[in-house]
Amino acid sequence: MATRPISTAAIEKGTARSWQDWLAFLGSIGADQLSHKEIAERVAATGDASGWWSQSIAVAYEQQIGRRRPGQRGDGTYQATASRTISGTMDEALVAWTALIGKREAFDGVAVERGPETSGSQDFRYWRCALADGSRVAMSFNDKDGGRAAIGLGHERLASPADAEHWRAFWKELLARL
Repeated sequence: MATRPISTAAIEKGTARSWQDWLAFLGSIGADQLSHKEIAERVAATGDASGWWSQSIAVAYEQQIGRRRPGQRGDGTYQATASRTISGTMDEALVAWTALIGKREAFDGVAVERGPETSGSQDFRYWRCALADGSRVAMSFNDKDGGRAAIGLGHERLASPADAEHWRAFWKELLARL
């Protein structure tokens, strides 16, 4: 599944302001000459968009003017994401994950450079590792209602949209084994 541009319809619904109004505002502040952070700060300062929506507006604008491709992060890299919900607690999900991967030294032929490491808080458990290609994998596990656990995975610092699609498929297949 290819990454899609940010939905301006969702922005309109979430901020109660039309995309055309946002474009007029962004034009009035010279957003095409501002950094992502500066755009988001100026949008948030209007009071019409929370921090999350201001980030979304900045990204959608950057995509529209060709500064950023869908799925591309501010540093020019890409990210693959995957998720799964399984029966059990977050602790059981983390145990199942670590049992599934065992003592792997590589994922899809790319060596593990650092980790894996696990940590946790009251509401989440985390699993992370760094790969030899400079990318990083981070997972979160949390409890859901009904005796289920949610697993979210993000693979960051990927070089291209094709890499992101490749890794998304790889991680989805691996998570499906849980």
